[in-house]
Amino acid sequence: MASNPPHHTIRRRVEFSETDCAGLVHFSNYFRWMEAAEASYFRHLDLSLFALEPGGGRGFPRVRADCQFSHPLRFEDLIEVRLYVEETTARSVTYRFTFYKVEDGGAGPRVAKGGMTTIFARRHPDNRLEAITLPEGWAEQLKGEG
Repeated sequence: MASNPPHHTIRRRVEFSETDCAGLVHFSNYFRWMEAAEASYFRHLDLSLFALEPGGGRGFPRVRADCQFSHPLRFEDLIEVRLYVEETTARSVTYRFTFYKVEDGGAGPRVAKGGMTTIFARRHPDNRLEAITLPEGWAEQLKGEG
């Protein structure tokens, strides 16, 4: 019997500034919440999502992001964002996200789903990005195998 993949969860309340003139969450915030879940996951694993280095830095620029919405969210709604690591390679990480409106203390209806692929890259002094290999052990740790 296959088990569900492990996931990392954050909860947050919808802020007024995240809504549009119709009183609904603006679509761009789902992408911010994906990044917030990713940053929380990295903190949980005690890994660095971004590091400054002499002459540049290294981090995880996005190469793909998508989101599909199925239910509106409004100011003050409590939401749960679940991050799943779908795939890791030597130089990339692909995530899947599900968004739920929290009702009665637990996950209520799914309101959106999305995904994001990042590459691990170094920024050179001339601002050129170069995909580089993840540090030893990171791929396994990100997948929950470390």
